[in-house]
Amino acid sequence: MDEDAHKPSYFLLVGQRGEIGCVIVVTILIWAFITCESQSTAIRLPPITMSSHAVTAATAAAAAVKQLVSHPSFTFPPLSCHHRRISSSLLAVASYSTTLSASTRYGKKLNRKDNSISRSRRALIDSVVKRRTRSDKKFDEESVRQFGDTESHIPVMLGEVLEVFDSRELHTFVDCTLGAAGHSSAIIQAHPEMQSYVGMDFDPVAHEKAKAKIDLIRNAKSCDSMSNLKTHTFLRNFKNIRSALSEVDEKLLISGTDGILMDLGMSSMQVNNAERGFSVLCDGPLDMRMDPQASLRAEDILNSWPEAELGQILRDYGEEDNWRALQKRIVKARVSGGLHSTGELLDLIRSSTPSGKGGRQGWIKTATRVFQALRIAVNDELKTLESSLHDCFRCLAPGGRLAVISFHSLEDRIVKQTFLNIINSSLVDGPKREANDGEEKEAWIKQMIEGVGGTILTKRPITPSEDEERLNVRCRSAKLRVIQRD
Repeated sequence: MDEDAHKPSYFLLVGQRGEIGCVIVVTILIWAFITCESQSTAIRLPPITMSSHAVTAATAAAAAVKQLVSHPSFTFPPLSCHHRRISSSLLAVASYSTTLSASTRYGKKLNRKDNSISRSRRALIDSVVKRRTRSDKKFDEESVRQFGDTESHIPVMLGEVLEVFDSRELHTFVDCTLGAAGHSSAIIQAHPEMQSYVGMDFDPVAHEKAKAKIDLIRNAKSCDSMSNLKTHTFLRNFKNIRSALSEVDEKLLISGTDGILMDLGMSSMQVNNAERGFSVLCDGPLDMRMDPQASLRAEDILNSWPEAELGQILRDYGEEDNWRALQKRIVKARVSGGLHSTGELLDLIRSSTPSGKGGRQGWIKTATRVFQALRIAVNDELKTLESSLHDCFRCLAPGGRLAVISFHSLEDRIVKQTFLNIINSSLVDGPKREANDGEEKEAWIKQMIEGVGGTILTKRPITPSEDEERLNVRCRSAKLRVIQRD
């Protein structure tokens, strides 16, 4: 026969749980209950925080003590009170312990759920952070103010772009998105060996401002090396890079250029101009044309395009979850005359966005995605980008670099995939650069992907430093990717 069968049940409980301290605590609680009842006073048990094992042991211990005290052969000399009071006190303690046990189990269940959510959120954040490399370059605010204008235009990741081309002799350089010439001005000054510069932009306002700035810098330089520089600016889209280079010098299509930059973001002077219709913060016409000579406007898409195509734009270009509701509301608005200003579009978005979806930030984020979708559709940005990246890479000389700054996931996805397609393709024609085994990897290059005819120098995109984000909040979504032709 089992030896433990002769032992009282409370010994088994204590032995199995190993929580002798809990038995002592429960015994003290029983003593307090009985004493207070004998003195006709009330006692309140405080909210005790215990582990689940401790609470279970306390409950079991209360039952064990009750069984022990109720046993006929047991005497409890210090207590001279009725058996009923002892029993009721023990039941009170047991009930209290059971309540603690239940609440602790429920609390632990909630904690496990909260921890699960926290772990999921942390995993998502980590996965996003791992897919990028935050710039560790010291932010030079003085250079930004020198080559940019903090009121109308701030060149994004200027120091990082200069670092990309710092180790290269740039005899020829192309800026495919001239803007206000912030990047171009800094690169021209950093490379006095430059002999040919080409700038392109199909925004006439930006083109004129940039041309004047570059001419000013060129005329201000009195050194002999700068006097050999020839600058060429074109009022064209970057998809026309090959035709622009052929107009400068047809030999450039054969020998190639040493560096090319594409900044796919809009300049602040475009966003801040309410008449252009780009900003969600300014009321203006629903235009959104980068090229004022183009015929298609955002107003045309909203008021006349088929409902299915409108929904596809909101879904694919804006990545908006609420695209169906917005699509129906926009089509319904056509009955009463349609939408003709950014303010009217914002009112429609605000009324279509669920009130519990992030509050004010919720509908503003939705509006930003809708404006992005319309801008992409009006200017046919994504369809132009992929073919232009291939053309730019073909225009590089051996050892030349193409740097691209994107500002939303759709653009970055295209840049990333196109770079991979380029280096995995064997269709790279022209002369090849001889590999130099003694060549040291530059400090800004963290991880590379080598391929046929080219090397991606940024396995993960470089993002702005925290200091730059504090100065220019619009740069926070910027991603820099670089590819080099071998």
